[in-house]
Amino acid sequence: MTMSLRRSLRLIAPFVPVLLLAACAQNSPEADKPSPIKSNAAMVADIQAAGERDKSVINVHPLSDPGIAALQDGAHADIRNGQYPAAATKLDMALKRDPEAPAVLQDRAEVAIYMNDYSLAEKLARQSWTLGSKQGPLCARNWQTVLEIRTRANDSAGVAEASKGLGECHEAGVQRL
Repeated sequence: MTMSLRRSLRLIAPFVPVLLLAACAQNSPEADKPSPIKSNAAMVADIQAAGERDKSVINVHPLSDPGIAALQDGAHADIRNGQYPAAATKLDMALKRDPEAPAVLQDRAEVAIYMNDYSLAEKLARQSWTLGSKQGPLCARNWQTVLEIRTRANDSAGVAEASKGLGECHEAGVQRL
């Protein structure tokens, strides 16, 4: 070996164990995998479950236009059949008839989730909450929608806001003795 090669090997020899340890300490491919993201169907199931869990004494059901109710029923059938664009079309038609119908806005938000349009879903859920009674099952669905979307976006401040809003939806009854 030449003198310069020996000198170079002598200079790097102390670093070889460090390099070997660093190579061993690298994350395994499994550790690099992101945490699993909840499916759209699971998100919507959790949103609907939040509404079903809320047993508030206040549960507002405004009178609805029979034409809007028929469009909602048709949209629900489309959702059950996985026909999300058709459901969206029916709900959009219902919203043209009554753009301030909180229940229709929330239904459309849930369809937007199925269609991967999370920003629209959050916008519609917040609009539904603004126009709705701010208590009861619809309120719970509104805030659970925001919670799901903020969780998906890894927005801890948004998750905290949605959790607080969700907690404020419930109105307990008066305890009678």
